[in-house]
Amino acid sequence: MPVTREALPSAGPVAGVAAWRYVQAAVVVLLLGTVWWAAFLAGWVDSEAFAYVFVPVGGVLATASVHHMLLGGGLDPVARRFWRGLRGAMALITIGYAWLALDMLTHADEAHTRTMPVLAAVSVGIGFLAALWAVARVPVMPTGGAEWWRMLLDRTIGFLGCAAVLWYAGLAPMLSAREPWSRQAMVLVGLAFVAAVGAATKVSYVAGGPVDRTAIRLIAASGGVTAGIVAVLAVRFGLIAAVPAQAVVMPLTPVLATLGVAAQWRANLGLRRDSARSGKWLPYLAVVAVDLPLVAMAFGAPLEWPGRVVVIAAVLVTALVTARQYLTFQDNTRLLADMRDQEERLRYEVSHDALSGLANRALFRGRIATALTSPDPAWVLLVDLDDFKAVNDLLGHGVGDRLLVSVAQLLQAEAGTAGLPVRVGGDEFAVLLTGPGADPEDLAARILAALDQPISEHRLLVQASIGIAEVRPGATVDAVLRDADVAMYTAKQRGKAGFVRYVDGMGEPVLAHMQLGGELRRALDGGELRVLYQPILRLDDRRLVGVEALVRWHHPTRGVISPAEFIPAAERTGLIVPLGRFVLRETCRQAAKWLAEFGPDAPLRAAANVSARQLHDPDFVADVTAALADSGLPCERLVLEVTESAVLRGQQVSRTLYDLDRMGIRLALDDFGTGESSLSLLRAFPAAIVKLDKSFVDGVEIDDGQPAAASARQAVARAVVQLAHTLGLDTVAEGIESAEQAAVLRELGYTVGQGYHLARPMTAESVSALLARQQSLTAAADR
Repeated sequence: MPVTREALPSAGPVAGVAAWRYVQAAVVVLLLGTVWWAAFLAGWVDSEAFAYVFVPVGGVLATASVHHMLLGGGLDPVARRFWRGLRGAMALITIGYAWLALDMLTHADEAHTRTMPVLAAVSVGIGFLAALWAVARVPVMPTGGAEWWRMLLDRTIGFLGCAAVLWYAGLAPMLSAREPWSRQAMVLVGLAFVAAVGAATKVSYVAGGPVDRTAIRLIAASGGVTAGIVAVLAVRFGLIAAVPAQAVVMPLTPVLATLGVAAQWRANLGLRRDSARSGKWLPYLAVVAVDLPLVAMAFGAPLEWPGRVVVIAAVLVTALVTARQYLTFQDNTRLLADMRDQEERLRYEVSHDALSGLANRALFRGRIATALTSPDPAWVLLVDLDDFKAVNDLLGHGVGDRLLVSVAQLLQAEAGTAGLPVRVGGDEFAVLLTGPGADPEDLAARILAALDQPISEHRLLVQASIGIAEVRPGATVDAVLRDADVAMYTAKQRGKAGFVRYVDGMGEPVLAHMQLGGELRRALDGGELRVLYQPILRLDDRRLVGVEALVRWHHPTRGVISPAEFIPAAERTGLIVPLGRFVLRETCRQAAKWLAEFGPDAPLRAAANVSARQLHDPDFVADVTAALADSGLPCERLVLEVTESAVLRGQQVSRTLYDLDRMGIRLALDDFGTGESSLSLLRAFPAAIVKLDKSFVDGVEIDDGQPAAASARQAVARAVVQLAHTLGLDTVAEGIESAEQAAVLRELGYTVGQGYHLARPMTAESVSALLARQQSLTAAADR
């Protein structure tokens, strides 16, 4: 990531200008060298010694530019290490050429034949090696394993290919020239070539890090370009070429080096963004490069010892390219295998359920479509777990998921090879059974029998309703699934934990029931629902003390629809929540109206039934609060009736009930005695009222002359009222249908009841009339 201007206290525009001034100064030195050489050619100057001054002067400028950048700060530690090493290398090279210049100036008469001092050449050579080491330490793109070996092969191929060309076209001709240069010069040119090739191969794999790629390229060119030109001059013109080489060509090195420093400045300032390229073309370019001398020899160039070196290099490059291609082939093979594995995995995930591992709906539909075209018989068994929501609510979704996995394993075991078990979604499974000897009803019976035993690691009992539909030729996939769904729904209506085989015409009542849900939505919006009130009376004087709100649906074409018909549809569709909200608000409004009209003679409590679905609604407490606030009804006059099964629905329901109790709302336990945990509920549930279920009122009045039998029929009613009085709870006897039942219940201790014998459900106006009569009777008695 480039360093920002804010991170560079000294790396602002002033520092950038300084970098470019070093470039300009190096260019001036190059121009002065060119002018001096022109003067030398014109005969205006006659000493060659002054030609050696321009290189060290430019070297001083290049070294100073690097030093200035290092003093400026803002460099990444890796870049600082690189440029610090390069500064030392430039200083050594500058010292060596300054030594040469001083030697030539002090021996001006011998400048034409004098060679470079050995120590000066050693200083320059060490500088080249230091520069090569600095470049080598620049980090490349992170690699590992086969990728590291491939990168090493690529760099080796690139190095050999470029070195072969420079050897054949540059260094070897110098060695065999008519006027060969000194050994020192040969060694230095060779080191310059090595440094240039090493930097060129290195920069191909620098992944756009803190050291600018352009800067490294310019540093590499500063050695390689000048060394190449010097080699050409040496071969072409012999020793006389030393003058233009020193005055014109070699001063290019400081120019390119200072341009590299300027490039690093621009990168530090964020003015250029390096693209991380992989150098993938490097080995191919190297192969082309090493082939060029071979092509030259093929067209007549003599095959001498420099050419033989190139041939050996070409053989090595070919071997390395072969090794690289082998690695690439292995990588491609592994990549193709990974792609096939991934494709198989994706294909599996698309067609299978992630939780259970069974086939999913998409694969299921495809197999049904195939079965429809086959002459072999096939059936679909739709398996829906009964009351699975209670497992999630009471034990958590983690336990529920593990139970689903266990059911999936059970279906796989029972279906065997003839069936395809499927998870359709949620707690709904299916089995596609094929084959002439398969019996769908036998499989359904075996599944239900297996579910009679506890399953999963939590040893849970779960039941299921199963619908069976035949895959008939000529049908559609949707039709088969619809028939199975209708059969499964019918099995649930018949009491659950069973199976039903679809027959023609079975779907009509089920469809009517489903359509009822859609009409109920319209009824809620269209005002077709009415609230009736069943009075709750004292058994001694038949005085009204409360009412229970009951909803009725006045259908525009079917007349009055019983709650037993539309409440299940409301539960199934979720409309029970807005329906219950409507009844609650209407009850509160009407109870507040009675309180304002009749005062102390108004019903002491107005009860509304609440479903488990409403108690699970997180907004239910807010709905109750809003209904009370909008109507002005005191909290203590509202009673909410809940069934035992609704209370046993988890922590959310429990929290809701306790929140309502803290508000002062009275809670009634409806249909008490019909559940499995009635007595324990009275301790765990904040109930204020217990309503004895009608099933314990029926027959309580029968007197057949057998006291023991009569006592047994009254046992539950007697126990409930005694337990309620002990716990300080009020009681209400439901379903009183005769005077004899009322009398017996009074003797058992019940004071309040409701039922058709006492009063049938009536409109709010009828309740108002009843209250008015009571008020009149009370006033007459007081007079």
